[in-house]
Amino acid sequence: MSDARQIEAEIYERLSKVIDPELGRSVTDLGMIAAIEATPADANVDTDAYDVTVHVELTVPGCPLSETITNQINGAVSSYPGARLLPHIEVGSMSRDKLADLVADLKAERKQNPFSKPGVKTRIFAITSGKGGVGKSSVMANLAATFAALGYDTAAIDADIYGFSLPRLFGVHTQPTNLNGMLMPVTAWGVKLISIGMFAGADRAILWRGPRLQRSLEQFLSDVWWGEPDVLLLDLAPGTGDMAISVAQALPNAELVVVTTPQPSASDIAVRSGLVALQVPMKVRGVVENMSYYEHKGEKLEIFGAGGGQRVAEQLTAAFGYDVPLMAQLPLEPEVRETGEAGRPAVLTSEGALRTDGIGQTFRGLAERLMAL
Repeated sequence: MSDARQIEAEIYERLSKVIDPELGRSVTDLGMIAAIEATPADANVDTDAYDVTVHVELTVPGCPLSETITNQINGAVSSYPGARLLPHIEVGSMSRDKLADLVADLKAERKQNPFSKPGVKTRIFAITSGKGGVGKSSVMANLAATFAALGYDTAAIDADIYGFSLPRLFGVHTQPTNLNGMLMPVTAWGVKLISIGMFAGADRAILWRGPRLQRSLEQFLSDVWWGEPDVLLLDLAPGTGDMAISVAQALPNAELVVVTTPQPSASDIAVRSGLVALQVPMKVRGVVENMSYYEHKGEKLEIFGAGGGQRVAEQLTAAFGYDVPLMAQLPLEPEVRETGEAGRPAVLTSEGALRTDGIGQTFRGLAERLMAL
């Protein structure tokens, strides 16, 4: 028969593999396991069974991911190989002092924008366009969902402060969790998200400019606990305004992806949004042409003309002296709008898997090309 104290020690070790989904650390490292108690079960029923009570202290009362955490703890206990364990999870919340110490430790590790430090491995893609209405945010949302579905730890910032749309596109109706001044991004469809649209009063007109606008980006980078994502995407406001410059200053390792539609009135302006990289230390990674065609009865109808994406790619290649490829041509599909506005990126099935048909394969190819270099 296994010793109760040995079981407690081994269960604690097993719980070191249970990761808090928001903080990206194990529940033991975060001090969330207050105690483990193993006692022999009724010997008349099972001589090799133990009741195991795990006392869990969540960071905040009513933590939205408490069920996910407790399910993982249940699994770690019930799958113990040395004896039959009957898990009992008692959930509470950290004391104010304990939470304050935890947040202080986490902030001390980060201290500043974590994405600008030397050696950071996060790939950062800033999605930009010359004008509004070309589907930039939709492209960004579907690209982020694709990265997540492919297994990348994915984060996304809605840096379009005036025209934020990520909460709607991802079906988010909750606010970020506030841990003593440090925010936890909201996770939807596998993507960690932050947007000014998640906060109270965000439906009002926003008139920020200059330093205040730049500060909003700094807060999204520094005051939100992102962990160490593989990919960070930013949805920039259309044009070449203050936010584009702020992104370049805060994230010099970011790579621009320019979104356009085929017609000259859009593609000519899209070139300007790419040329902002001449003034700041950013690389233009490539061009995406959205609404390239509408397929009707096997025929591709070029409703908005043709060639805009290629024109943008060629002009940016000439301007920078390196290859800026046309990376994808996306069709005009009503389903993309309908599904997106209903709160699910169109590249995903209702279960959250990447679709295997045309749109899923197109975005998979785009994601793989972006990560290739």
